Amino acid sequence: MPLKPLLDPAAAAANMAEIEPAYTPQQAKVEADRCLFCFDAPCITACPTGIDVPAFIKKIASDNLTGAGRTILEANILGNSCARVCPTKELCEGACVLLDRDEQPIKIGRLQRHATDHVFKHSIDVLKPATKKSGKRVALIGAGPASIGCAAELVQLGHEAIVYEKKPQAGGLNTYGIAYYKLTPETSLEEVEMVQKLGVEFHCGIEVGCDISMEEILEKYDAVFLGLGLGKARSLDIPGEDLPEVFEALQFIEKFHSAPLHQVAVGQHAVIIGAGNTAIDAVSQSKRLGAESSTIVYRRGEDCMPAYDFEYDLAKNDGCEFVFNAAPVAILEDNGSVKGIRLIKTEIDADGRLAQVKGSEFEIPCDMVLKASGQTKQAELLKKLLPDLELDAAGRIQTDPKNGLTSIPKVYAGGDAANGGREVVNAVAEGKKAARGMHSLFTGDSIQGPVQPSRLGAIGSPMGSGFDKPVRVSELEAAYHKQSTEK
Repeated sequence: MPLKPLLDPAAAAANMAEIEPAYTPQQAKVEADRCLFCFDAPCITACPTGIDVPAFIKKIASDNLTGAGRTILEANILGNSCARVCPTKELCEGACVLLDRDEQPIKIGRLQRHATDHVFKHSIDVLKPATKKSGKRVALIGAGPASIGCAAELVQLGHEAIVYEKKPQAGGLNTYGIAYYKLTPETSLEEVEMVQKLGVEFHCGIEVGCDISMEEILEKYDAVFLGLGLGKARSLDIPGEDLPEVFEALQFIEKFHSAPLHQVAVGQHAVIIGAGNTAIDAVSQSKRLGAESSTIVYRRGEDCMPAYDFEYDLAKNDGCEFVFNAAPVAILEDNGSVKGIRLIKTEIDADGRLAQVKGSEFEIPCDMVLKASGQTKQAELLKKLLPDLELDAAGRIQTDPKNGLTSIPKVYAGGDAANGGREVVNAVAEGKKAARGMHSLFTGDSIQGPVQPSRLGAIGSPMGSGFDKPVRVSELEAAYHKQSTEK
């Protein structure tokens, strides 16, 4: 049967509301006051973009939300979306020194959102383009987080940045490929607008290699940045994969960003193949939009799931089901539509390899199947555009880790096409690194590391602990005790 919408507008909107509500001003201040404002804090090191976390939290505590937002966005131009989608428990919050005494870490992500939401809500221009222009022009291919991070850094360094994107809107996965209840396309496009105001040009609906040649780009521009992201979902290579109710998970998620929520067609019984974070997004969204059952099928065990633990917990709380140690064999059809999926149990054999268990086939009834078993690399497209571009065995663009330079002079790269698929914050960091590499190429000037304001480090000062390395709570307490007894 053809898929159809299952919820009315009000129910769809309620079910897809953001899972992390914004802080009230009082809540934010209470949380900010818990911070120890460590000098050389481990949370800074844990952030790929090097946001000065204690500095922006101190500004929140002193009611300087604009200053806090500026500190964040100077380091991470996509700090507002990253506040919503970053795996903070694995990064900054996971490094919080409060964990040493079994206390809850500072809610850095929610505080970051509080500050950046203020900037966008009040349309405050906290960043400025460079007043001195170099005359150098850079073409960026793809308008995802890596290219946006690179372009924003370039214009603030005095260079022109022109972005080419084949989709109708910029933002990449932030606009099209993240669960609606985490990040709305409106939030992503607000960030794109901010970058445009800095002077970045976006040419959407333009596909490089079709609408404009790579040869023309190399001729017209002083440098090029490749921020192409990843390709299509991997094929299952099983019968029935071409049925109309079988989609790529990202294709399904994109529907939420291009049509009203209550108009998105969903199966009553959905099966998602894969167990990464994209699979979790797909299984939870199908359940939230009215699916009676939404089930993840994964060929390995629960302990091998690539998804983060908090994502897994979210899906379980949404009522999603999980089938482990099972691989798809065929998608079953009835009158040209999906009616179920045939699976076979798997196990680890004596040689440590994943093997199918003979005679263990079973079926799950369903009317929609989503593929989320990983994405292909862009090797074919990259070789078409740049035949001399060096790729590794996995199809990732090889770059200089210091500046993002590829094997081709003046061509740089970053994001998923180079790292194989990491977080938004990693893409932004790699884009910034490449921009600084180009700046060095153009001017001979070198910018080292994340640009962070220097902070006082005297014990007892409002800005730091005085330690010249990441500190733990026990060290802080010992130092304060020593200081108090000496007075």
